[in-house]
Amino acid sequence: MLLAAMGFSLMGAAAKTLKQSFNAGQLVFYRNAIGLIFLSGGLLLHQPQNKGGKLLLLIFRGMMGTTALYGLLYCVLHMPLGTAMSYNLTSTLFIALLSWLVLKESPGRLVALAVIIGFAGMLLIYKPNIHLPWYYHVAGLFSGIASAISYLTVGRLTNYYDTRIVVLSFISSGVIIPLLFMLTGKIFSIPADDVFFVEWKWPQANEWFAILSLGLTALFGQYFVTRAYGADKAGIVSAISYANIVFSVLLGMLLGDAFPDLFSLCGMLCIILSGVMISLYKKRNS
Repeated sequence: MLLAAMGFSLMGAAAKTLKQSFNAGQLVFYRNAIGLIFLSGGLLLHQPQNKGGKLLLLIFRGMMGTTALYGLLYCVLHMPLGTAMSYNLTSTLFIALLSWLVLKESPGRLVALAVIIGFAGMLLIYKPNIHLPWYYHVAGLFSGIASAISYLTVGRLTNYYDTRIVVLSFISSGVIIPLLFMLTGKIFSIPADDVFFVEWKWPQANEWFAILSLGLTALFGQYFVTRAYGADKAGIVSAISYANIVFSVLLGMLLGDAFPDLFSLCGMLCIILSGVMISLYKKRNS
């Protein structure tokens, strides 16, 4: 999950550099198209081993993952990167709620406390901006809810499918759905927007490097998040996803952001404490 958090932080940074050239719908397509090319090569070299039997659930996982990605990239392009990532990480709260209500999972009091501390640390670091249009906030929360449903589905699918097949369901959906929207808009002359009915656009010059980085870091993160959610309770694994905040802060500093203020440093300490608490819980129960 730590590797996944690092990959998604790099993906967010790559998307931010393309803000002036591409919209959310176009980035959803390229993000997944790059991943599809590389993942397909790996599947050809090493055939997956699957028990199968959960095709509808596999398709549902892909659609929910793509829905979450639309919301995340829309927020990344229109909001501060920290705020966008903060909304996406509300998936932890929805995972905990859904795990309790639907899956009857009990992550334990210590992990529940760690999730709360991690969320508090996230707010201290990013201090989300409330002075933004309401639909930006709705898109962010929708991204968090869709991510939670998608991640919970992963834990059930890894018992039936190779990890790469689960990832393939997501990136294939992320290629097909944008293409369908593009074709629908073209055929029925629907005015282009910056989310769904987008126009086709080729990257130019140095944009290719950013597009390639976007796709590869996303594939990297998606592979490891699938491994993580398939190996442990969703509530426990999701708490570790707060490491995304630490990686994002460090990455932002490398890109020229100011050194974190006192509140941000306190937030980072909260996240580290959250990770230590989870480690102690797992060690005690191993």
